[in-house]
Amino acid sequence: MLAAQRKDLLLDRLRADGRLVAKDLAVELDTSEDTIRRDLRELAVAGLCQRVYGGAIPIAPAAASYARRQEIATDSKQRVAAACLELVQPGSTLLLDGGTTALEVARMLPRDDGLTVITHSPTIAVALVDHPAEVFLLGGRLFKHSVVASGAAAAEAASQVTADLFLLGVTGVRPDTGLTTGDVDEAAMKRTLARRAAQTWVMASEEKIGAASPFRVLGLDEVAGIVSDADPAHPVLTELQRAGVQVLHA
Repeated sequence: MLAAQRKDLLLDRLRADGRLVAKDLAVELDTSEDTIRRDLRELAVAGLCQRVYGGAIPIAPAAASYARRQEIATDSKQRVAAACLELVQPGSTLLLDGGTTALEVARMLPRDDGLTVITHSPTIAVALVDHPAEVFLLGGRLFKHSVVASGAAAAEAASQVTADLFLLGVTGVRPDTGLTTGDVDEAAMKRTLARRAAQTWVMASEEKIGAASPFRVLGLDEVAGIVSDADPAHPVLTELQRAGVQVLHA
C-alpha cells in the first residue's frame, strides 16, 4: 500500500472510530508500528489529527482562526447558547469566556438589569454595550487567536472577582483527555477563571465532542457539567454520562 493510500485509510478510520491505535493498525495493515507512527506524525503536522500516546484522535475544528470559527457550526453554537441561558439566574454574576459560542450567549442574554457580566473578551463586552447588564472587562495582553486578554495582568485582574457561574469555552471534550484548548496560556487563563466561579459549565457544540487540542484546561470532574447539542446517543456523551458527568442537552 502506498503511503498516500495508507494515510487516507487512517483518516477514514479516524472519522469512523474517533481514535487510532498505532499498534493495532500496524498488525491490521501488515506494516511496522514505526511506519504508522510516522504517518500519524505527518498527518498531525498537516493539522489532520491530534497525536496522543499510542496513536491519534480527531483534531478540534475549533482550532481554526476566530474569523473562520464564526462560520463553523453556527446553528449548533446557537442551540448551545440558548440552553446555557437556563443556567443564568436573574440578578446573578456571570463570568463569560471568549469565543464564538460565548458571543452567541451574550447576544441572547435576557435583558435583566440586575445581571452582572464579567469577561476577558473585548468582543463579548462590545456585544453587551446596549444591554442593561453591568459589564466588567478584564484587561491584559490580547491573545489574538481567540480575541481575549491573557497573561499575568489578566490573571491578576481575574483574581479580584467572583462569580456565580462561569461559562467555559474549550475546543475539545473527551473522556480520556478531558477539556482541552490550543494554547497553553489560554488554558491557564481558563483555569484561573474557573477558580473564581461557584460553578463552571462547559459550552460544547457538537464538533467539539470527541475532539482534542494539545493543552489540558480542566478535568471533567472539575466542572459542574457540559452543555451540548450533540446527539444524546453520541458514544462520547454516553461515555461521559456513564462516568458521572452531567450533560445538559441543547
